[in-house]
Amino acid sequence: LSGILESAGMVIGAYRLVEQIGRGGFGSVWRAVRERPFEQQVAVKLIKLGMDSEAVLARFDHERQAMALMDHPGIARAIDGGITDRGRAYFVMECVDGLPITEFCDRHTLGLHDRALLLAQVCDAAQHAHQRGIIHRDLKPSNILVRRRDDGTPEAKIIDFGIAKALCSSARGATMTEAGELVGTPEYMAPEQADEDGGTSDTRSDVGSLGAVLYELLAGTPPFGTHSDSGSHRTGVMRQLREGTVARPRTRAMVCGESTASARLTTPENLARALRREPEWICLKALRRSPEERYESAGALGRDLRRWVAGEPVQAGPESTAYRLRAYARTHRTQVAAAAAVLASLVVATATSTWFALRESR
Repeated sequence: LSGILESAGMVIGAYRLVEQIGRGGFGSVWRAVRERPFEQQVAVKLIKLGMDSEAVLARFDHERQAMALMDHPGIARAIDGGITDRGRAYFVMECVDGLPITEFCDRHTLGLHDRALLLAQVCDAAQHAHQRGIIHRDLKPSNILVRRRDDGTPEAKIIDFGIAKALCSSARGATMTEAGELVGTPEYMAPEQADEDGGTSDTRSDVGSLGAVLYELLAGTPPFGTHSDSGSHRTGVMRQLREGTVARPRTRAMVCGESTASARLTTPENLARALRREPEWICLKALRRSPEERYESAGALGRDLRRWVAGEPVQAGPESTAYRLRAYARTHRTQVAAAAAVLASLVVATATSTWFALRESR
C-alpha cells in the first residue's frame, strides 16, 4: 500500500518524485524536482502511512521548524512543506548529493590534516545551530554528508534534525522525545545520552558526538564498538559508554588494517605515530566523560583542529612553557632559525673578543 501511495513520477505539491534515497521509522526521503515556477532539485521527506499520530506529526513539524531557524552553508536548508491530497505531511529541504563524511574521506584518501579541516567545517555548522538554540543530538557520519563544490573543494553539510532539541522551553522549542527514550546512535552519542533516565543533553553532547566522528576519521573506527544493528551490540555499546574508558586513537591505529591506513596515505605504524600528541589530545578532550571537561563549544573544537593543522599550540595540550615554545618554533621555523643564527653569531663574537682580551692581558 505504501508503494501505491508513493512512487517515482508522483507529484506532491510543486515537486515530482524521482527516486527514494532514504527510509526511516517515521517516513521516507525522496529525491525530487521542482518544475514550477523554476527547476530545482530537492529532497522531500514524507510521513509513513499510518504514522500520523499527534506525537509523530509534532516531531515532524519540530524538525521542519528547527531547520527553518538556521541559515548556514554547512546545514541543509528547509525549503517548503505541507500536506498531500491524501493527508500525509511532508516537508522539502535542500538535496545534498554527497557521501557520509567517513566514506568520503576514505574514498578520496584524504590525509589527517584534510580530515581535520573538513570536520572543522562541521563544527562551525554545529556552532551555528547551537547559537540558534538547536542541539542536533544525532551527529554521526551518515548525518554529515560531503560533496565537491564547483571548484573541487569538499563541502560538508549536516542533515536530519529529526530528534533535535531546542535550548529554550517554549512549546515550539520543546524536545520531541519521551522521558527515558534512547536519543541518538550509541556509537556516536555522548555518555550522558546513555543514561537510563534519558540524560540531560546540552550543546556539549554534540561536542561529544563530534569527538566520536573525529575518532573514526583518525583511527578508522568509533571509540566504542563497531557498526552493528543487533540488540546485544547496542546494549554492549551503551554499557561501555556509561562505564568504559576510551582507548587512545594511536592504540586503535596500531592494530588497524592496511586498508584503513592506506585510506589515510600511510601505514599502521606511521598512522599510530602521527596520532600522538595534538590529534590525540584534541580527540580525547572532546570525548571526556564529564561535559564540563570537554570543549566548551563546537566552535572551540573546530578552532583547536585548525590550530593543530597550522602547527600552533592547541587548547587541549599541556599548559607548560616548553610545549608552547616548541609549538611556536614549529610554526615560525624561519624566524626561529634566523634568531638562532644571530644568537650564535653573538656568542661566537663574544667568545672571540674575550679570548683576544685574555691573550692581550697575558
